[in-house]
Amino acid sequence: MIASVLLVAIGLLLPAGKADFLKFQSDQHLSWEEQRPDEPSSASADKGSHWALIVAGSNGWYNYRHQADACHAYQILKKNGIPEDHIITMMYDDLAQNPENPTKGIVINHPSGADVYHGVKIDYKGNDVTPKNFLAVLGGKSEQMNNIGTGRVINSGPNDHIFVNFVDHGAPGILAFPNDVLHAKDLMDTIQSMYANKQYGQMVLYVEACESGSMFDKLLPPNINVYATTAANPDESSYACYYDSKRQTYLGDVYSVNWMEDSDKEDLKLETLHKQFEIVKEETNTSHVMEYGDKKIGNEDVADFQGGTAYQRPSPAILPKVQYDAVPSEDVPLAILYHRLAAARDEVLKDKLHSDIKDLLKHRDDVLKTVKDIVGYSSRDLHQSNRILMNRYALTSFDCYEPVVDLFRERCYDFVQNDFARKQLKHLVNLCEEQVPVETIMEAIAKVCKA
Repeated sequence: MIASVLLVAIGLLLPAGKADFLKFQSDQHLSWEEQRPDEPSSASADKGSHWALIVAGSNGWYNYRHQADACHAYQILKKNGIPEDHIITMMYDDLAQNPENPTKGIVINHPSGADVYHGVKIDYKGNDVTPKNFLAVLGGKSEQMNNIGTGRVINSGPNDHIFVNFVDHGAPGILAFPNDVLHAKDLMDTIQSMYANKQYGQMVLYVEACESGSMFDKLLPPNINVYATTAANPDESSYACYYDSKRQTYLGDVYSVNWMEDSDKEDLKLETLHKQFEIVKEETNTSHVMEYGDKKIGNEDVADFQGGTAYQRPSPAILPKVQYDAVPSEDVPLAILYHRLAAARDEVLKDKLHSDIKDLLKHRDDVLKTVKDIVGYSSRDLHQSNRILMNRYALTSFDCYEPVVDLFRERCYDFVQNDFARKQLKHLVNLCEEQVPVETIMEAIAKVCKA
């Protein structure tokens, strides 16, 4: 009876129609390499080379899905012929030997999927996974990466293709890393510099994060040979999926597993980027998958970015369809606790999980009160305060927003590791878009968050 009530509670976290629950499959997983045929990986100088940069920007067991997504992406690019020395990977690497991992050395991205961790060459791990290093690697700044990780960077030229896959948490104008954040303007500055310096022929970015559309909306020009698709529009969450009862965490993200499971089974010389976008958009019914930049690149073959220059179709890998059990990213910690409580049989463990849930819900209330107080002290009257709390404005005032967000993180909540606090940054966007002076907002933050 208690378990049934708790499962209903999980459903209350989700939008209508999205609280479907996973049917678990066998845990007998072959490694990816056991399923992968050898493929040629030589590049044609005339056509240019193909490069890839894969980033998982989170850490911790409850964020398992992000590094699982990244490992799966690595395996797809490798089996499709991109040479290993042209794939650069950044991930914290705390899953395979994690104390909570019941299958040591194995990471999966689907309930019936193969081990995607074996064979992944990680260039930058742990505290080397930073926004600064990411931009240096992408921008080919080898001198900045001396004595860091492998030191490898995207050493691309004017005819080369670059594929970037970023998976993590996000917020308006922000992508999170384990201990820091990447601002949208910094990413755009790097891409613009690369274009000016002829460091690529075409670039494609696939970004999995909440509000990931805000990284490109009204920022990415249509005429610099860059095409981006995102898991969500500028205003909404992305969704975790595939809750696994054995590992007690989510294995993937809806947008990411949809594009990768499509790439696993299709001949990528016969499918365009736009076709993949349309497939992923239709199958991702939890958020609005978006596209930005030079949409003409969408007419290019997927293999031109997810495969080597000598791409030959490998044997297709078709995974069984299972229910997503999808939850908004910011609700994952709470959903995991509810799942664990529903499965618990030990009374001591149940009491602890009840306490953890109570603490997490109280923390959410504290975050909401903090943000409401900041808005109240920043606003000129009650009407403006209510407007800021009730509406959702598009982010355009970056010069206001960036220092305000940085101070909020320093004084109030480290939202890099706080999913619910990160979701409330929309109110700081609204303050800036209402042209409240930066100084006024920062004074309010300092007054409310004294620690």
